Amino acid sequence: MARRAVIRVGCAGGIVVLEVGASRAGSCVYPGRWQTSIPKVASLMNLHLKDKIVLITGSSRGIGLAIAKAFAAEGCRVMLSARSASALGEAEATLRAGGAEVAAQIADVTLPDQAARLAEATAAAFGGIDILINNVGGGRGGPRIADSTDDDWRAVFELNLVQTLRMMRLALPHMSGRPGAAVINVASISGWSPQLAMAGQYGAAKAALIYATERWALEFVPNGIRVNAVSPGSILVEGNGWDRYRRASPDDFDDYVRHGFPMGRLGAGEEVADVIVFIASLRAHWINGRNIPVDGLEQPYAPVGRRPF
Repeated sequence: MARRAVIRVGCAGGIVVLEVGASRAGSCVYPGRWQTSIPKVASLMNLHLKDKIVLITGSSRGIGLAIAKAFAAEGCRVMLSARSASALGEAEATLRAGGAEVAAQIADVTLPDQAARLAEATAAAFGGIDILINNVGGGRGGPRIADSTDDDWRAVFELNLVQTLRMMRLALPHMSGRPGAAVINVASISGWSPQLAMAGQYGAAKAALIYATERWALEFVPNGIRVNAVSPGSILVEGNGWDRYRRASPDDFDDYVRHGFPMGRLGAGEEVADVIVFIASLRAHWINGRNIPVDGLEQPYAPVGRRPF
């Protein structure tokens, strides 16, 4: 039988109801220590996000889509964006079927003209931008210096850092002065844990993003815009890199989970999305310029094949 706990949040006056379901037998490498399934949370806290306009880059699948669904559940108006027309269309249809007010714009945000069109399309569709979620990122090139080129490093910094500051610059005129305006940059625990970074260039770019987030927060204070970073740990989403690794090398994957995850599993996209939605809300208005890890206490134990030594 599921356990049910009620947690009272005194400062906000809200109540969060947490239901933890029974885990599957043998599915956890730390039996009895932690649930292997995602807790079901029914929140009665008002995040004051209804009708907020949210632009999310890279939001057709994975963590980005989970973020879009979470904001839609709060009654936000959501602009989706991605490079793939088919994936973007499916994501838009999914949210619309759930009753969300949603629009979508094909965009490769590493291309300045497409990034500019995305910002303008959001403002045109909804009348402005309240919340910007910079979720686009990724790696390129080999994991070590000898396996990567100068162009790989430039491309990774463009993908994780430069396009983020570009989107912030483009969104600024549409966000400035709007009540509760906020930017969330999706970084990574790789930004401060070299042993976990999939490649040196990826970790270095995320470290730069975390540093720059605080700098940008200082710059945006006069505009009434908070800027924070959220750094996911290893997240398991159907079809993503960790899912492919789990299927291709189950023994190595189990070794990675056993030694690297005290809570017994990788994270889920929804768990990252919940934190992002809260940080973007007025309930978190005194959090600014900070980096929030969402990693389930992941330890610096790199999986086989990704170790830098």
